[in-house]
Amino acid sequence: MCATVGVPQALLYYKYYPLWSTFLEGLGAEVVVSGATTKKMINTGTSLGENELCLPVKVFFGHLVDLKDKADALFVPRVVSVEKRAYTCPKFLGLPDLARSVDGSLPEILDPVFNSRLSRRKYYEAILDFGTTFTRNKLRIIRAWGAGLAAQKTYEGRLETGLTPMEAMAGEAAAPSGGSLRIGIAGHPYNIYDPYTSLNLIKKLHQWDVDVVTTEMLPAKVLHKEAGRLPKRLFWSYEQEVVGSVFHWLNSKSVDGIIYVLSFACGPDSLVQTLLESEARRKGGMPLMSLVVDEHSGEAGMITRVEAFVDMLRWRRQ
Repeated sequence: MCATVGVPQALLYYKYYPLWSTFLEGLGAEVVVSGATTKKMINTGTSLGENELCLPVKVFFGHLVDLKDKADALFVPRVVSVEKRAYTCPKFLGLPDLARSVDGSLPEILDPVFNSRLSRRKYYEAILDFGTTFTRNKLRIIRAWGAGLAAQKTYEGRLETGLTPMEAMAGEAAAPSGGSLRIGIAGHPYNIYDPYTSLNLIKKLHQWDVDVVTTEMLPAKVLHKEAGRLPKRLFWSYEQEVVGSVFHWLNSKSVDGIIYVLSFACGPDSLVQTLLESEARRKGGMPLMSLVVDEHSGEAGMITRVEAFVDMLRWRRQ
């Protein structure tokens, strides 16, 4: 049995941590989380990863190393699919294998498989199989998973009130809106919410009297409905969510402008960027800025671009 399980504060942490931590604790494990992203982590991840890997995976490697001496095992799930007829990012499918290639001194990698393309029976067999790592009591495993699902549902409901993942996990209340502008930020959670890699984008917008709404703050049914407007549905679930949020803002005119945050060297992100910019031109009237981040991104350059974008939006409103 693994007494202490480390969860990297990267990639899908911002999306599923309440589910994973509640499940693991229900199985009897003590959960520890890696520290906030730092320049040292990024340098470590960059040195360990291949050049072709995107920034979020390199950051993930840095978080794995940060947990090396803090946990008996590392939780690195293989998230294959979260809905029927769709997949997650190709790198998520092989993430445990990538993790094992990082550093021979890392603790054991725990890699449960989450694949919604399987039958319901096989899906839960995979969860039960993983649970036996901690306990042979199947009822305890089922109850722990049920508690995890309940925690995840509560968490997603809090996000829809306008909270960021960190605010929702900390139990904070939604801040009142009332900024002079409202900007939609589209992108994957690990690109938007990591303060270091996003260069504190959300915090800076709040300082400039801008209300922010993100993809996670919209109901799933809205995202799926809007993404369904494409002539052919994307088979990457997380890209569908990004497309759905931007299409919703373009159609509802509920924001003054949109910032799409994507990571350099991400193929799906680059494809979605083309789709979003094309749709924004077709709709007309809604400014959209793409903000590409990588390990070399500088805060000064980003501030200049975003501040100019905000000034332009204020000028349009006048």
